[in-house]
Amino acid sequence: MKFVDEFRDPEMAKNALDRIHALVKEIPKAQQQPLQIMEVCGGHTHSIFRYGLEELLPKEIELVHGPGCPVCVLPMGRVDDCVAIAEQPDVIFTTFGDAMRVPGSKKSLQDAKAAGCDVRMVYSPMDALNIARQHPDKRVVFFGLGFETTMPSTALTIKQAEKEGIENFYLFCNHVTIIPTIKAILDSPDMYIDGFLGPGHVSMVIGEAPYRFIAASYQRPLIIAGFEPLDVLQSLVMLLEQLRDGKAEIENQYKRIVPDGGNHAALKAVGEIFELREFFEWRGLGSIDHSGVQIKAAYARFDAEREFALPNVNIADPKSCQCGEVLKGVIKPWQCKVFGKQCTPETPLGALMVSTEGACSAYYSYGKINHQQLDR
Repeated sequence: MKFVDEFRDPEMAKNALDRIHALVKEIPKAQQQPLQIMEVCGGHTHSIFRYGLEELLPKEIELVHGPGCPVCVLPMGRVDDCVAIAEQPDVIFTTFGDAMRVPGSKKSLQDAKAAGCDVRMVYSPMDALNIARQHPDKRVVFFGLGFETTMPSTALTIKQAEKEGIENFYLFCNHVTIIPTIKAILDSPDMYIDGFLGPGHVSMVIGEAPYRFIAASYQRPLIIAGFEPLDVLQSLVMLLEQLRDGKAEIENQYKRIVPDGGNHAALKAVGEIFELREFFEWRGLGSIDHSGVQIKAAYARFDAEREFALPNVNIADPKSCQCGEVLKGVIKPWQCKVFGKQCTPETPLGALMVSTEGACSAYYSYGKINHQQLDR
């Protein structure tokens, strides 16, 4: 295939769906209860809702929307830290756009900007570094956010800042890692997952090997999946074939993008700049050991957590917001008490409604919502 429309071909999608419907009939467990299949990445969740794939799947499959949206798992306390930095009079705070409206305990970065703070949206950490070059009298802070997908660009930006001797550039590091998160899900007593659709973009960096423990230690299959409709459907076919045959292996459906060994240059840059934290707090999932990274001591002069006095307080989500249950797949977005009522994309209470990759936002935008049921 060469063009994107080929990955959305209706006839090929129908063939894949026919195959999926046939496969579930060959899996004994699926006749007793739905198979729980988690798509880890928020990009998959978005595609599934956008193209209506969930409605086309047999009732024997239940998709569970995982925590693979880095904006969605950002705890309120870290947002409060961002605001505290942005409120310093000599600071230009830079961030990706989808983090602007994530609610903290009192305000978001967008609220801070409206109150007069110099908060700017950027498309890359290099944009933030360029702002630091243009404003040597200001302390410019980049809000580093994302899984292994975005870590390399942040690491390379730090290396460039060091090379140029730029002294007014800082990173507020909130990068997180996917593997400890999946392990926490597998160890959770609240849920049982039969198989995973693995994140394509993360895998482009880390490759296939880090997932092997899922098959070896937990006997669950994982398919590294692309993001177009046919990618998702083909990955489900591959996953169901394993479940039918009693296998648990790691397979790579997204071979056109994901090399088995990952991106060695990207991993090298990440290894030079970052090291694992002892633990990191996740919204809805709690503290997960070794699930985040921090700047190594050799590059400490770029670390915003060392430069600024931060509140660094753990703050619970509003009791009315059930983002945690949605993140863990315990409930669907529409089952949250405030979904579509107090919590909408215009007035989000939880992070899952803010990001375009959040399950609540995707379901609100593309799902068939029964507004009469929500009004009850």
